[in-house]
Amino acid sequence: MVSAFLITLREGLEMSLIVGILFAYLARTGHKREFPTVWIGVAGAVLVSVAAGALIFVTAGEFTGRGEQVFEATALLTAAAVLTYMIFWMRRQAVTIRSELQARMSEVLRVGSRAALVLLTVVSVGREGVETALFLFATVRTSSSLAAGVGAAAGLAGAVLLGWLLYQGTYRLDLRRFFNVTSALLLLVGAGLLARGIGELQEAGLAPPLIEHLWNSSAVVRQTSTAGNFLEAMFGYTSAPSLLQVALYVLYLAAVGWYYFRPVKLALEERPPGGVRRPIESAAPRKV
Repeated sequence: MVSAFLITLREGLEMSLIVGILFAYLARTGHKREFPTVWIGVAGAVLVSVAAGALIFVTAGEFTGRGEQVFEATALLTAAAVLTYMIFWMRRQAVTIRSELQARMSEVLRVGSRAALVLLTVVSVGREGVETALFLFATVRTSSSLAAGVGAAAGLAGAVLLGWLLYQGTYRLDLRRFFNVTSALLLLVGAGLLARGIGELQEAGLAPPLIEHLWNSSAVVRQTSTAGNFLEAMFGYTSAPSLLQVALYVLYLAAVGWYYFRPVKLALEERPPGGVRRPIESAAPRKV
């Protein structure tokens, strides 16, 4: 439930910020009449996201035995890779996402095509929605559908509310800190997805455990208990992990965590051709 909440809160706020940027640009350029067109694009993005989620869940139900294990391993490892990429993509694109969206909007408005505006919205928002569908599939596999659904709905509602308040200018949120904190938590989720994916490959006989059970903590926290389900969904907890799972979990956190939070001196300033340094924009999206 908590991991589903965190995922939809983070992804939902990114979607809300994108929609807010589109609305703010339309309002500033005197094109408020195009607001309904953007809403049509948002609706299209929602349909694409739901369709992607349905396809993933339906496809998963077609497999049994080893085929199911391989499919779930593929989905979990893909989710870990996409989640990791998304974290770094957002940090890198946060500086330019506003200007890039505005440049695309300017071109769309110059052409005067509402279909192009709808398509721009569907692509910009739908990408985040498809990622969310994949992450939720990985989350639901380790918790009840009801708990994951409640968590996802709460996270999405919170993201929409925060996005609306930011757009209205009635709430100040340190987006840099928000994305850094959620990124740290999502890195733990990503490490858990990786470990669980490896576990599925081991069950399918496609990955060596090295040592089958490095320890067994079921006497402290049973994996099937409420606490165990929470820890598994959030951090990839396994009561009896293999050496390969533990090694990759630790390696992932050490390597990816260091790369994300490492100090980058050159990122704090930018030197233009004239040689005079000037600060760059905040790494977090600006308020809209």
